[in-house]
Amino acid sequence: MENLINSRIDYLRSQIGRTMTESWSPVGRFLNGVLLSVDHGRMVAEYTIREDLTNVVGGLHGGMSSAILDDLIGGTVFTLGREFGYTTVNLNVDFLHAAKPGDVLTATAEVIRAGRNLIHCEGRLVAADGKIIAKCTSNLVQTSRKLPF
Repeated sequence: MENLINSRIDYLRSQIGRTMTESWSPVGRFLNGVLLSVDHGRMVAEYTIREDLTNVVGGLHGGMSSAILDDLIGGTVFTLGREFGYTTVNLNVDFLHAAKPGDVLTATAEVIRAGRNLIHCEGRLVAADGKIIAKCTSNLVQTSRKLPF
């Protein structure tokens, strides 16, 4: 499994500084962040807020904040090198500040506890001025689907 872990992390690290147009995740391709760092159980990416990610009042839509955090957490779980896929059981998000088009936000996802079948993660979406836009906790459960990579 160690070689698998290294190959996933090596691939993800090869994507650092690039947009996520070739992400494994279709949602990740839509959100199109830029990967900043990848470690075992931790990923950081940057997202520029576009108008199509906003709500009727022009702020970052809560669903889009949630999607950013959920997608990055999912990618972070891949760094663990598990044989099977994992799916989100719950995603508890606190929306703390607004963000608007043009803002660049940094998202961080970390594995807090990785059990055999359940993985607990935390995520943060932070503005350039240090304000936390959103933070979350999430639990993911192992599926019966083996990963192809």
